[in-house]
Amino acid sequence: MPELGIKRVKAKVDSGARSSSLHAEQIELFEAREQMGVRFLVLPLQRSRLRAVLCQAPLHDERYVKSSNGSRELRPVIRTSVSWGGQVWEIDLTLTSRDLMGFRMLLGREAIRRRYLIDPGRSYLGGRPLPSKRERQRK
Repeated sequence: MPELGIKRVKAKVDSGARSSSLHAEQIELFEAREQMGVRFLVLPLQRSRLRAVLCQAPLHDERYVKSSNGSRELRPVIRTSVSWGGQVWEIDLTLTSRDLMGFRMLLGREAIRRRYLIDPGRSYLGGRPLPSKRERQRK
C-alpha cells in the first residue's frame, strides 16, 4: 500500500468477505480544512510490534461490517492503492483490530473482482515473504 507507506503485509484473499480490512490500532478520526480524516497505526508484521507505521488518510466512509463472529461493527473506511502481482489499483479498506486473526489484512472479493481468479488449493501465489534476519542466521 504505497500511499500509506506500507511495503508488505501478509494478506488473506477471502472471496467470502465482500470488503477488505486492515489491522489498525489507535484509530482516531479528525477534521482538517472541513474534511474528515483518520489517523491509525499499522503493525504489518504478524505477532510483532516492530516496524509500526503511522498512517493518515482521508475518511472515505463509515460502514457497518458483520465480522466472522457475527457481531456488527461501525468501521472507518479509507480508499487507498494496493500493489500486487505487478498491478496497482484502488480499493476500499476498513480499519479494525485483527489482532486475533491469522492475517493482518483481508482482501475481499470487491478488491479482486475482474482482476484475479482464486485457486483455493494454493498459497503464496504473490510470492512468499522473505525470511527474517533471525531465521536466515539460524540456517
